[in-house]
Amino acid sequence: QVQLTESGGGLVQAGGSLRLSCAASDHPSDYYPMYKLAMAWFRQAPGKKRELVAAINPSGASTGYVDSVKVRFIVSRDNAKTYLQMSSLKPEDTALYYCFLDHSRLGRYWGQGTQVTVSS
Repeated sequence: QVQLTESGGGLVQAGGSLRLSCAASDHPSDYYPMYKLAMAWFRQAPGKKRELVAAINPSGASTGYVDSVKVRFIVSRDNAKTYLQMSSLKPEDTALYYCFLDHSRLGRYWGQGTQVTVSS
């Protein structure tokens, strides 16, 4: 079973920044072929359905973001690790953030979630 370890969540006031990290278990070589590994970030706020926040092409050639976080958030990837740099945070960014892994050979896995709370 693949395990995803997340960190970086917490409390922050509006306008502040946070950097979320996610690392997959075991050695990076276990995820061969690496170009088939996709990682992304989702979030779910109370009373809302889960939404895709940011994703990155495994090659690093392109990234994608939900409209509400464009410019403010930056997603990056390093083998079986992914990061989400969040700036200019707003109260509406408050949610449980999940790391997601998708590999053609290993399947799909979710992290346990890390809470991000933004106060006014």
